[in-house]
Amino acid sequence: MIIKDTIVALATPSGAGAIAVIRLSGAQAISLVGKQFKSVSGKRLGEQKTHTIHLGHIVDGNITLDEVLVSVFKNPNSYTGEDVVEISCHGSNYIQQEIIQLFLRKGCRMANAGEFTLRAFLNGKLDLSQAEAVADLIASDNAASHQIAMQQMRGGFSSEIAKLREELLNFASLIELELDFAEEDVEFADRTQFKDLIHRITFVLKRLIDSFAVGNVIKNGIPVAIVGEPNVGKSTLLNALLNEERAIVSEIAGTTRDTIEDEITIGGIGFRFIDTAGIRETKDVVESIGIKKTFEKIEQAQVVVYLFEADVISRDTEKSKAIRLEVEKIKNKYPQKPLIVLANKVDKISEHEILDLNTQIPELQFISAKTSFGVEKLTDTLLNLINTGALRNNETIITNTRHYDALLKAFEEIQKVKEGLETGLSGDLLAIDIRQALYHFGEITGQITNDDLLGNIFANFCIGK
Repeated sequence: MIIKDTIVALATPSGAGAIAVIRLSGAQAISLVGKQFKSVSGKRLGEQKTHTIHLGHIVDGNITLDEVLVSVFKNPNSYTGEDVVEISCHGSNYIQQEIIQLFLRKGCRMANAGEFTLRAFLNGKLDLSQAEAVADLIASDNAASHQIAMQQMRGGFSSEIAKLREELLNFASLIELELDFAEEDVEFADRTQFKDLIHRITFVLKRLIDSFAVGNVIKNGIPVAIVGEPNVGKSTLLNALLNEERAIVSEIAGTTRDTIEDEITIGGIGFRFIDTAGIRETKDVVESIGIKKTFEKIEQAQVVVYLFEADVISRDTEKSKAIRLEVEKIKNKYPQKPLIVLANKVDKISEHEILDLNTQIPELQFISAKTSFGVEKLTDTLLNLINTGALRNNETIITNTRHYDALLKAFEEIQKVKEGLETGLSGDLLAIDIRQALYHFGEITGQITNDDLLGNIFANFCIGK
């Protein structure tokens, strides 16, 4: 893929604002802007040093469009590796469009989604995983996803993969060399060292693959279903967690007839709380649909919070028994999902009743959704369920499904190589599996790629990045 034309796009969000930035990239970027830019000091833009900023006016013939600041970045020391000009103008929609239309008339082309970053990749300024991290950084909406994206954009993940690929490539070259001297029965690749390398690669791949479970929920938010019988305080709890009146609270059972979702950030991790319809036997058609959706949301959730009324249960033996059975039912049906059991309205029961409930239901937490008592402990419990140790230790975490798929395929090929070494497989067959592993490593960083793959990746970027 060879791109030679000059592109232009708005690099800041569309709409009116104080300032807007219009970006141009390509061989003609500086000369095209230079013809339409009148510096207040009379400087010629093409003669200025890279990484300099200049005050002046963008003009269209005798018409002055705006007073602007023009930033010049000369190749190869720019984001795209090409000549880049950024025009900081006033944020009027009219001014933005007039300047962009001016340069389109003068020979620029409107940039495609992600085309600036695509050019950075094609010009060797970023590898493919770093380029993808740019999109993740823009989309990050909490501290954890921001930290992961920053680490990957700086090359933490790709450098680890590149190092392993280089070592594997060296051994692959030696094994390929052995094939050229097959008749002389010589061995250039030390099999002991090769086994050690395969062991190290296996260890790293397993760690990266396992990290995807954490990385994926951090990137997309952790869905938490709040379930229980009607009118036990689920909506009040959601409001307490969100610190706003998001859900309707009423004494009437069955008020919540559909699921209500909202997100908050706790300790840098995004959680998506889902207030579900109360679970009970009902003949109401609409409410029945809501209850059906409740079970669907439990299926989709990573964590289940089961809520019941402490004051009712403490005084009703049959109700207490039914709650215990319901808790066991959820545990048995969803053994892989963490279950947090909450006794709500704790402010309405005595200390003796609290001790009695603790005996009946192990690991029970007490809360008053109305007064927010126990909400902080609940949020601490939710955080403890997420393995954030890797974040604190600045370890590499995988969040990209494409990377995860390539790592799984590379791991499969490395296992074949490992089995081949243990069984004394011939060098030519070993070489086939090694080539496949190298291919999947290269897919991650972009050393192996094609136009369709690049099109799919960069189509998800915003225009101007």
